[in-house]
Amino acid sequence: MKEFQIVVLAKQVPDTKNVGKDAMNADGTINRAALPAIFNPDDMKALEMALECRVIIKKENKVDVKVTVITMGPPRASEIIRESMFRGADGGIVISDKRFAGSDTLATSYALAMAIKKLGHYDLVFTGRQAIDGDTAQVGPQTAEKLEVPQITYADEIIAATTDSIRLKRVLQNGVEIVESKLPVLVTVHGNAKNCRSRHAHLVISRKNDEIPMWTADDINPDFERLGMKGSPTKVKNIENVVLAKKESISINSDDEGIRGLVEDLTAAHIF
Repeated sequence: MKEFQIVVLAKQVPDTKNVGKDAMNADGTINRAALPAIFNPDDMKALEMALECRVIIKKENKVDVKVTVITMGPPRASEIIRESMFRGADGGIVISDKRFAGSDTLATSYALAMAIKKLGHYDLVFTGRQAIDGDTAQVGPQTAEKLEVPQITYADEIIAATTDSIRLKRVLQNGVEIVESKLPVLVTVHGNAKNCRSRHAHLVISRKNDEIPMWTADDINPDFERLGMKGSPTKVKNIENVVLAKKESISINSDDEGIRGLVEDLTAAHIF
């Protein structure tokens, strides 16, 4: 049997907790140089689910399982590949090219799908539900469509996994759902899923100098009209800088009457 291949799609995103006046460019794209970069939180949870899945598959089916992380971005995005390896991933690839610049979700999902196809064989693809810099939750489903594989969204927990199928718990607005799919399948992981494991000291030492492959647009053999700004029908109409101002504070009593009054106020303001 071929090596079981799990792919994790991850993104290095601007830290939206530190957004300043220079965060946006005039054309509506993010000025990434003005913001510190972090591992997208939902993608980190997707990495954890992939690592858990590797353990289940290896234990139950006695096969070799490889976890490969793919990210699209500038060369510094290799930082999250290395971070993934420190936490247990087998390796990763950065796809980086100026011709990817300005990609919306349609162009991004196309580039990622072409990179996955270049890998050749794959069985499972995990990615976060959404990225904090766009909050669209579109890239995962669009990538599944371009790969022509089924998708399971809002995944929260692995129930069972074999070399042929996977069963997952999904988190929905009004409850949970257990779903099963044949492989290959793409899974988007909900933000309520288990946090990723910490770095392993041995891996930090042994893998800190590992070479990380970097593919250009030429390497994934794409239709260049579907990349970057050319392949992105989404256009930014207007940018508005919203500054949240602190209002006056209120004090409540810690007794039942005080709590009841707070709940009534929050309900009246439609917060509850």
